[in-house]
Amino acid sequence: MAKKRPQTKAKRPQLTEGEIPVVGAREPCPCGSGRRYKACHGRAAAHAVTELVHRPFEGLPGECDWVALRELVPAATVELTLKEGLPEGVPSVTLATVLPMAWPALRRDDGSVLLGLQNDTASGDISRDLADTLQRALTADPGTPVKARRAPADGPRLQDLLDPEGAFEPVVHSGFEFWVPDPENATPDVTASLERANAAAIPTVKLSGVDAAYWCETPEKNHLRWVMPHPEEQLLDALARLHAAGRSSLGEGTRLVGSFRAHGLTVPVWDLPSGVGADDVEKPAAEFAERLAAALATDAPLTADERRARGGLTNRQVTLS
Repeated sequence: MAKKRPQTKAKRPQLTEGEIPVVGAREPCPCGSGRRYKACHGRAAAHAVTELVHRPFEGLPGECDWVALRELVPAATVELTLKEGLPEGVPSVTLATVLPMAWPALRRDDGSVLLGLQNDTASGDISRDLADTLQRALTADPGTPVKARRAPADGPRLQDLLDPEGAFEPVVHSGFEFWVPDPENATPDVTASLERANAAAIPTVKLSGVDAAYWCETPEKNHLRWVMPHPEEQLLDALARLHAAGRSSLGEGTRLVGSFRAHGLTVPVWDLPSGVGADDVEKPAAEFAERLAAALATDAPLTADERRARGGLTNRQVTLS
């Protein structure tokens, strides 16, 4: 009897990291390891997509205002400046807190682009997701919205696309009329979305005397929410020093009640009486900024009263993102 020839398996070509394509999670990894993609090179790709970037807007002009518009401000727009300038046929690029129908972006009939900020993101890096949406909006057909998708893990971030020297000057609106340049010709869906959004919007005003501080009006009381760029531990120490000394308020009837934590930054929050408007807190906020600067410059250990004040502020901290 003839002997059976031993069967040999052809060796798969070994691919370099840059040549490995994306395949289904349960398919063999194209690198030739014999393992499933999700347990081999797919693991790194999944980690790159899901890893949370704690300060996604770091390095952008107006980082504190980016955070405010993402988490706190209902209706606002900002004109964006691109590093490479505007492409032909795109007269402007505008960041908007939210767009009709929760669209990620919209290329208007005139070619201009609206980029929505308050949208769910598919990865842990909001900056990368927004950059991907912006790039697709720049080449979309005029008059069409841009759909959501998962951005490539190696795609650019906003920091790669926006001019680092460009101004970031939010314009806060009382409603969402900026959605529709011609309301009479808006579709019924857009009109209904506009009405719902306007009904839910909380009146908000950006203070002019200090950076990234936003007054808002609610039925029971008003608030000031102030996004600050300082390291969290240092800022909490400084706020505790002022709070323990009775110098953390913004005037009679106002009270520092706690803070939010959002996208790597801290947002102190004050309760204000209903009769206190945005203009009323302009001067007190500027004076508080001076007191805070002095407290931030102090590195002495906290006293017992200051430690208690810090503990109270920490216990009343809420994480938004």
